[in-house]
Amino acid sequence: MKNYNSVFRDGIYRSRNGIIFGVCRGLADHFGFSVIWARAIAILFLLISGLWPAIGLYLIATFLMKPAPVVPIETMAEQEFYDSYTNSRHLAAHRIKRRYDNLENRLRRLEHIVTAREFDWNERLGMKKE
Repeated sequence: MKNYNSVFRDGIYRSRNGIIFGVCRGLADHFGFSVIWARAIAILFLLISGLWPAIGLYLIATFLMKPAPVVPIETMAEQEFYDSYTNSRHLAAHRIKRRYDNLENRLRRLEHIVTAREFDWNERLGMKKE
């Protein structure tokens, strides 16, 4: 089983391959046991507590757990971006737009430098643009 601190560091995600919202598979994947046991515990809780408490708890878990990332997260920057995206898609889109604008500005500066040197060489060689 995984370390107790990894629950808070890595987070628990709903599985994208689960049967109903992926809660049981996500818990089983995170804690390192079979999904059959997670489902058996869920069904046992359903039988003991009744229909509505079990369904309510399951739906609460569904809304609290983030869906698992499609691509595995490897760096802390990727984790921060994924967390910001799942918490606020508007802020994540703004962050991507700001990064795109910064890259576009860098590219414009680079093009300006390259074209300025090319223009300078054309003047030195006595060639005029028409």
